[in-house]
Amino acid sequence: MGTIVSFHAHPDDESIGSAGTLARAAAAGHRVVLVFATRGELGEPVPGVLEPGEPLSTRRSAECYESAAAIGAKRVEFLGYTDSGMIGEPSNEAPYCFWQADVEHAARRLAVILDEEEPDVLTAYDDNGGYGHPDHIQVHRVGRRAAELSAVPVVAQGTINRDWMLRGMKAQNPDFTPPPGMDTMGKPESEITHRVDAVDFVEQKRASMRAHASQMGPDHFLLSMPDPMFALGMGTEFYIVDPPVNPASAPELFEELFLPLR
Repeated sequence: MGTIVSFHAHPDDESIGSAGTLARAAAAGHRVVLVFATRGELGEPVPGVLEPGEPLSTRRSAECYESAAAIGAKRVEFLGYTDSGMIGEPSNEAPYCFWQADVEHAARRLAVILDEEEPDVLTAYDDNGGYGHPDHIQVHRVGRRAAELSAVPVVAQGTINRDWMLRGMKAQNPDFTPPPGMDTMGKPESEITHRVDAVDFVEQKRASMRAHASQMGPDHFLLSMPDPMFALGMGTEFYIVDPPVNPASAPELFEELFLPLR
């Protein structure tokens, strides 16, 4: 059996982007490890969820363990940086936020965990962090460098298949017009190399999302999707694997889970 380490910026990022992949890996007997750069203290809590005086970071940390249980992850770690907030916010300049972290130093923190786990695959994000969030971009940079330091065989950059998403929206509404900024979300299909079929694990993915109740209430647009739409929209996860993996030396875990897009 193999090991997959999944590196994320904030609690709940793992649920939306890679929970299906991780649940599938765990169900097949592989070891799944979650690593978070921050505890997401700058998120916006669902009204009424926090107890009086309860720090959001404490709640979100606990939610990570609930999410891990839902998808079958065996270890949860935090690198210890603070949430940088959205791009352009003053919080981006905080000295201990992840965005301000020295990439080499942060990569060495992650590499300690990678050296312990010796994963076959590390998941991170694409070079724009999916949608331009500073902490997500930093996950890309730190994840790739840490993989180099620890000689991880495969780095799979989680991303959004922009063309696939647009096709789905237009199928629902032929008059759909992409809103401003959608052209920078995710990557065009031509740049995406692999997909993971996680349709059989959408209930674990939904349970992982529900675990992050401080961020996603029952009326959240993803959680309120009808089951067939949720399976269609959330049951396939997309990745960029660059550089390509040599088929002769590809880890079994990678070959088992990650299907070439073309």
